[in-house]
Amino acid sequence: MKLRDQAYDSFTDNLLSRKILPGQFITQRELSALTGMPLGAIRELIPRLEADGLLKTVPQRGMQITHIDLELIRNAFQLRYILEMEAAAQFALNATDEQRADLEKSHQDILDQAEHGITDALVEQAQNVDWAFHDTLIDHLQNKLVSDVYRVNTIKIRLIRQELTRIVPDIVLSVIGEHMKIIAALNTRDPEQAKAALGAHIKGSRVRALNP
Repeated sequence: MKLRDQAYDSFTDNLLSRKILPGQFITQRELSALTGMPLGAIRELIPRLEADGLLKTVPQRGMQITHIDLELIRNAFQLRYILEMEAAAQFALNATDEQRADLEKSHQDILDQAEHGITDALVEQAQNVDWAFHDTLIDHLQNKLVSDVYRVNTIKIRLIRQELTRIVPDIVLSVIGEHMKIIAALNTRDPEQAKAALGAHIKGSRVRALNP
């Protein structure tokens, strides 16, 4: 892996772990220290971060990490909706029985464990299952261009969730329950049912983000 790609991965890891915060101003040297990457790799990284909308240069102030605002929320969720609608339709039509069963099992495991109480560990597991579910639908398209765009948008969605709508104990069951409805719709092999179920879920997430 090239140094600039390692720097990108390290940057996003630091961003999602909140070692770098939305809206924060940061220097090249600070990015180098945080990522453990040389300044040369950081200089190559900056144009990519700017192109991806994760960082911008503010005249006379320096570099600023993208901040969470209404425009970002609306744009990120609109892009997510567009991409995932096609992904849901194709998964409904073409996924194997094994792929369908794997999705259902991962969610049912969360519901079964929740019967014994919702722990911090279960909340974390549910969050990972949530993310993996949506990634699975997109990856099923086997379209690198779509996957690359989706991955960048997912970073923004996850930042929004950290700020406003991250899964917390009182909504674990509702979110996983919504996924189970989507899985049931996917299992009908009817793309319109799958799109309707997933669309309702994404719109609900958007509402939670806009009205935390």
